[in-house]
Amino acid sequence: MRFGCLGSGSKGNAWLVQAGDTRIMVDCGFGPREAGKRLARLGLEVNDLNAILVTHEHSDHGRGAAQLAGKARCSVWLTRGTYAMLDAIDNAPLSTRIIEGRDAFAIGDLEITPYPVPHDAREPTQFVFSDGAHRFGLLTDAGHVTSHMETMLSGCDALALECNHDVGRLEAGRYPPALKRRILGRHGHLDNVAAATLLQKIAGRGLKHVVAAHLSEQNNAPELARAALAGALGCAHDWIGVADQETGLDWREI
Repeated sequence: MRFGCLGSGSKGNAWLVQAGDTRIMVDCGFGPREAGKRLARLGLEVNDLNAILVTHEHSDHGRGAAQLAGKARCSVWLTRGTYAMLDAIDNAPLSTRIIEGRDAFAIGDLEITPYPVPHDAREPTQFVFSDGAHRFGLLTDAGHVTSHMETMLSGCDALALECNHDVGRLEAGRYPPALKRRILGRHGHLDNVAAATLLQKIAGRGLKHVVAAHLSEQNNAPELARAALAGALGCAHDWIGVADQETGLDWREI
C-alpha cells in the first residue's frame, strides 16, 4: 500500500492511494491537463485511475473531478450534499456513487471508511484507507477536531494532517477580517498547534509516516508545520513530510 499527492493547498488538491492494482484519487482541484502532468510525475496516467473520491465541493478540491473522471472512465464517490453542491454549479460528475458519512465501502483492493468533519461545506467528509494490513488516514479540511475524528485516525500507519496556518501569522497578515474569522472558526481550517495536539493523541507505535498538508502559502511555512508535528512526536523535524502546492508528495510506502 502506498500514497502520494499531486498538490496540496488553496490552489488545488489531489491525493493518490494505491493497493495492488487499485488506484484511487482523492479530490481533484486541477484541470484534466494539469492533473495528467502531475500524475505522470508519479508514474501514472489518467486511465490508471479506478475511482475518484471527493471530500467536499470547494473548488480547490472538486472542480476537476467530473472532467477527469470522464477521461478516466471511472466513477466519482461523494456524499449527497457534495453532489448537490456540484450539481448546483453544473459541475456534477456523470457517473457517481453516493456514500454515507460513516459507512465503509470497498473499491478493488482498498477498504475506505469515510468520516464527517466540521468544515464550511454542505456534507464534507475525510477518509481512512486500508488494504487489510495497513491504514492511511487523511485529514485536510476541518475547523476543529471531534472525538469521532480522533477515534477514526487513531492507530493509523500513516497520516496526512492539515496544518493550514500559523495563528500568529494569520492574525498579523493581510487577509480581510471576515476571511480570518472564517479560517479561525470552528468550521474553518486546522492550525499547526491543533494538528500537533491531535497527532499527540492518536499516534501509535506503528506510525511510519506523518505528512503536513494543505499549508497556506501566506500564513504558514513548512518549517513551522514540521516543528509543530515533530514536537508532538519528539522526533527530528526532517522525519515529517510536507505536501506542497507545486510538487505535492512523492510516493510513500506503508
